[in-house]
Amino acid sequence: MRILILSHRVPFPQNGGYAIVVANTIKGLVNSGHTVSLIALNAKRHNYESHLPDDDLMGKITYWAHDIDTTVTVLDVAVNLFKKTSFNVDRFYDKEFEQLLANDLQAHQYDVIQLEGLFVSMYVDTVRKYSKAKLVYRAHNIENQIWWRLSLQKVDPFKKSYLRMHGRRIKNYEQQQLNLVDAISVFTPQDKATLLEYGIKVPIDILPIGLRLEKYMPDQSLTEFPSLFFLGSLDWLPNREGMEWFLDTFINDITTGDLPVKLYVAGNDIPDRFDDYEALGKVFIQGEVDDALEFVNSKSIMIVPLVSGGGMRVKIIEGMAMQKCIISTSLGAEGIHFTNGHDIIIANNREEFYTAMQKCIRDEHYCMELGRNARRLTEKEHDINVVTQNQVKFFEECCSR
Repeated sequence: MRILILSHRVPFPQNGGYAIVVANTIKGLVNSGHTVSLIALNAKRHNYESHLPDDDLMGKITYWAHDIDTTVTVLDVAVNLFKKTSFNVDRFYDKEFEQLLANDLQAHQYDVIQLEGLFVSMYVDTVRKYSKAKLVYRAHNIENQIWWRLSLQKVDPFKKSYLRMHGRRIKNYEQQQLNLVDAISVFTPQDKATLLEYGIKVPIDILPIGLRLEKYMPDQSLTEFPSLFFLGSLDWLPNREGMEWFLDTFINDITTGDLPVKLYVAGNDIPDRFDDYEALGKVFIQGEVDDALEFVNSKSIMIVPLVSGGGMRVKIIEGMAMQKCIISTSLGAEGIHFTNGHDIIIANNREEFYTAMQKCIRDEHYCMELGRNARRLTEKEHDINVVTQNQVKFFEECCSR
């Protein structure tokens, strides 16, 4: 098949969940013998030219990106209060990109065009106008749920109302746009159930996150035990609010209390205020790391304190592939076929997190057994070769309708 992947960000380097999923999808499809093109929006802060795909992928795909400024000013936010749409979606519209996309669609015939998330769905009309390809939407998240769940964490009535307003606007937009495509893929049964509740009429299939498992080779001899760690982009609100809750809740237990362990926080775009959490010899705010898998391998206990968001968390799947002991909220582990206490430990409040951390810190054998079980689960359900086979079958069914 001739497949176009339309993305709202350049998926290179693979330094975040979205980039990992999109890049692995492309590699899986190319390795399966399909012709793949990638067209991406590129926020100007990302120098994608210095982070081209690894291996020889560049010679196997057609690829171009268009710079776009997605910065939102205070004035933009104020003006948006009087509109019916959300600035979070509107900022990804670019007239010049729309014309370039139209030119590409007229020059090339595709069998399937996959929209990677809501922020490129505003180009559906352009795709329909200039292409006869089947249009597939992949829901990386149910976007409005992020805003709604964030609102539940707010006490300030203005902030709560503001977040709910954007949640309603994005929900209306999702319901409208998703019924315009030919098929939808989601990562979790929960997301499929939600879209069905929204009245989405097009076929929906569940395709889990796939990893190239040969890249994930843990070396226990290089792992510090005990140690806690978090890895994720803190420009994503659910990650930031989850870590703020965790740090505010457990900073004293880690620095002066009954948790004899070091905590490492790494990821992209960590706000400066997180530096205030640093504690000499106890809490390390490291920012972006050069090699994410090397960082994960060097630590033993992964924490995922998500209280908002949706979809399947790529970093958890990566942690499982690296045989990490993982403590996560139910929301963080959503969609993963885990057994609590066997593959992952579920903790949804202070008491449960504290108990789980104490047990893991004191019992290295238990942590290692949990990690081995987690790896076996990824081999069974998250091998990119298996996921790609199912994705191709999904595309073929879509084309046959």
